[in-house]
Amino acid sequence: MRISELSRRSGVSIPTIKYYLRDGLLPAGRPTAANQAEYDEDHVRRLRLIRSLIGVRGLSVSATKDVLAAVDEQQGDVHLLLGLVLGALPVERSGRPPRRDGAAEPAGAGAAEPAGARDAAEDVAALTAEMGWKTSPNPPAAQVVAETLETMRALGVDYDWRSLVPYAELADRAARLDLDQLPDAGDPLQQAERAVLLTVLLEPALLALRRLAQEHHSALRFGNG
Repeated sequence: MRISELSRRSGVSIPTIKYYLRDGLLPAGRPTAANQAEYDEDHVRRLRLIRSLIGVRGLSVSATKDVLAAVDEQQGDVHLLLGLVLGALPVERSGRPPRRDGAAEPAGAGAAEPAGARDAAEDVAALTAEMGWKTSPNPPAAQVVAETLETMRALGVDYDWRSLVPYAELADRAARLDLDQLPDAGDPLQQAERAVLLTVLLEPALLALRRLAQEHHSALRFGNG
C-alpha cells in the first residue's frame, strides 16, 4: 500500500509516519521509485502498537523506541513481549530487557535501605509467594505495592500483606480475564497492542466501577432508604 493508505488504515497522519520512519521507530517500506515506497500489514500493526504506546501508555518517543527495539528481539516470546509493552519489565537503554535470572542489580542496589522499606518489600515477597505468582525479579509493580504499604504504616494504618490477599485474588481473576481477551498467538504485535489497550484504557473504568460498588454497598449497610 502507499503511505496514504497506510495512514488511513493505521489512523496515523502522514507527517507523523514520516517522522517515525526518520527516527527508526518504523522500518522503511519497499522502494518503488524515487521518494516512493510501498508498505504492508506489518507496518500497519507496528504503527498501531506505536500509537498505543505513545498515545495510550503515554511513553515518550525515545522510550517507545527502546521498547520497540526490545520487542523486535522478543517477538517469539509472547510472555516477555507483553511484559515489555505493559511496563511490567524495565527496558535498558540498549533496548534489551533485563536478564531473566535477575543477575542485573536494580537501581540503587548496595545502598542502605530504610527498615520500613525493607519490611514492605518482604511483605510483597510474602504476598506473591502466598498467591503462587511467578514474576520477574524486582518488577516495578511490586515496588508500587511496597511503597503503598510503607506509606500506610507511616500514617499509622495497621495493614500488612495478609490484608491484601483478598484484593490479590480479585486481581488474579482480572488478569486471567485480560489474557482471555487477547487474540490468538499468531500475531505478537496485535497481541501487544490489544494488551496495552485493555490494561491502560480499562484501568480508570475499573477504579470507577469500584467506586460505584462502594456507593452501592454503603447504601445497603448505612443508608436510610
